[in-house]
Parts: sequence; C-alpha cells; structure tokens
Amino acid sequence: MPLLKKALFRSISIFALAGCVISSAQAPAPAPKPPHVAATGVNKPGVSRPLAGLHPASVFPVSGSPDWSVVTKDAVWVSSARLNHVVQLLPATNTVGITADVKRPCSGLADGFGSIWVPSCGDHVLLRIDPATAKPIATIAVVPANSEGGITVGDGSVWIVAKPSTLARIDPATNQVSASIDLPSGSENPTFSNGFIWVSSFEHDSLLKIDPKTNKLIATIPVGPKPRFLTSGAGSIWTLNQGDGTITRVDEKSGEAIATISCGLQGEGGEITFGAGYIWAALFDFPLTQVDPKTNAVAKQWAGKGGDGVRFGHGSVWLSNLMQQNVWRISPDQE
Repeated sequence: MPLLKKALFRSISIFALAGCVISSAQAPAPAPKPPHVAATGVNKPGVSRPLAGLHPASVFPVSGSPDWSVVTKDAVWVSSARLNHVVQLLPATNTVGITADVKRPCSGLADGFGSIWVPSCGDHVLLRIDPATAKPIATIAVVPANSEGGITVGDGSVWIVAKPSTLARIDPATNQVSASIDLPSGSENPTFSNGFIWVSSFEHDSLLKIDPKTNKLIATIPVGPKPRFLTSGAGSIWTLNQGDGTITRVDEKSGEAIATISCGLQGEGGEITFGAGYIWAALFDFPLTQVDPKTNAVAKQWAGKGGDGVRFGHGSVWLSNLMQQNVWRISPDQE
C-alpha cells in the first residue's frame, strides 16, 4: 500500500475509533427500569369484594388526572395535574364549583389560614390560593422535594418538604420560610398531629417526629418498607408502606410501632386517610380498603379499576379515580 494511502487509512481508522468512543460516551445505555410491582390485595372471604359493590352517593366529573384532595369546611378541592388546575367540589349541592389554575399541581394540598395551599411541580413554587376566587394570593419560593411528597398545616404554620429533603416552615403572616429543618434523604411526606410534625422516610423505612417548638427532629421510629403516605387517627400515626403493601400503626404517645397490617397494597401511588372511626386506603386496582383500628385488620376491601387519592370529610369518603377522571363521594356505611 502506498505511503499516502497508508497515512490516509490510519487517519480514517483513528477518526472512526474516536468517533465510536465519543458516541458511546454521549449515549450511555439507559438504566434498567425497576420491575413493576402489582398489588395483591388481601383475598379473604368476607373481606374482599368487587368494586361494583361499592355504591357512591355522588360522582363528580374531574377531567385530566384527579388525584390529591383536601377537605375544607364547605368544599373538597381536587388537583388535576394533567390539565394544570385544582377543582372545587361542593358537598352541599354535589356540584362542581370554581377552578384554580396551577401548573402541574403536585405533592398534596392543604387548607389553613383562610387559604388553599398548592405545591406546583410546573413552576417549582408553593401557591397560596383564595378559596373564594380561586386566584393566587401569594407565591412562595419553595421547590417541592417530590411530586409524591406532601404538605400539612399545624402550630401556626404551613409545612412542606422542599428540595433536598428539607422541611420548610412557612409563616402565613409573611408568606416566607421561617425555619428549615434538614431531614434524612427521601423523607418527604409530613402530617401534623397532637402538637408534632410526623414525616415518613421512604428511603430509611422510618417515621420521623419533629417538635415545632424547637424545630428539631426528636425521634426516628422504624416502620414497614418504603413508607410513603401517612395519616393520624385513633391515637396513632398510620403509614402506608409501598414496599410490602402493609400499614404500620405507631402509637403517638409511646412512639412505638404497635401493629403491622397486611393489606396487599404494595407498589406506587395510593393514599391513606382517617374518618368515621376507620382507616381508609386507596390504590390503583384496589380503590378502597377499610381498616378497623379496634382489630388492626382489614374489614373490607374493594377491587376493580379505579382509585388513587382518598380523603374523608362531610360525613363521606372522597375517592379520586384517576383513570376514570372522576371523584366518588361514598358513605362510610358500605356493606
């Protein structure tokens, strides 16, 4: 081979090899997705029942992706991230009311200090909404830590976990962050109960207890695997554990886990609330699970296409059916 051709060949070969290396560095193989975990339910005679046996008193159309909700004295507000709004439902007339425009509402809703508090994963802020007009009163520069996080109200403040796993305390008088409390990574869902803030730590399989008087983390309590959502009732904090589908009951006074309830609600999504003396949990394909605190066992569980978010108020269970694009108002006295 002539020298000129040899040189040209070597140049092309080196360029091609370098091109391969650059291409490989710029386009790494995508990380494998975690396997989908399917909820199993409890599958017990007398407990398991079809969704057709659950009879809503009213059905509210909520287009897009109805999910998070919050109960106020005269309404229920439901977020729909797909259509960038939060919809007001009126229990007195069982009709749909006004709508607040929010870019990708996420991470829960809260009611307090004459306002609806809505985290926005689209604008990366927290919005304070006037419930009379559905218009924003204030915009707080707090970035929600996780779209599946949460927000709560208590001890004269609004509390939300901001990036990165920092519990932000917001003064409603100034609409400013008055304190920031560092949390373990992956701790993103707060609730207020009996003078304390409780936060589920998804990455550390634990429940955190924060004293708002000192803004300090004062206890870390082991619970089930991957706790995400939580609620309070019957003297306890209840965590819905996405890792194995159980619910852990933690006594508020002793700070100890006193029961683990098998519900078969493993996997992503869902919600949990307390009302009419029962725990109510929701999840895709198992829209509603009723747990009796007297027995620490599942009393009833309905299976079928529906579910995602759940709240209790105005004497009813409010079930957000994301795929059906509606919200059911359900009497707690279901056979």
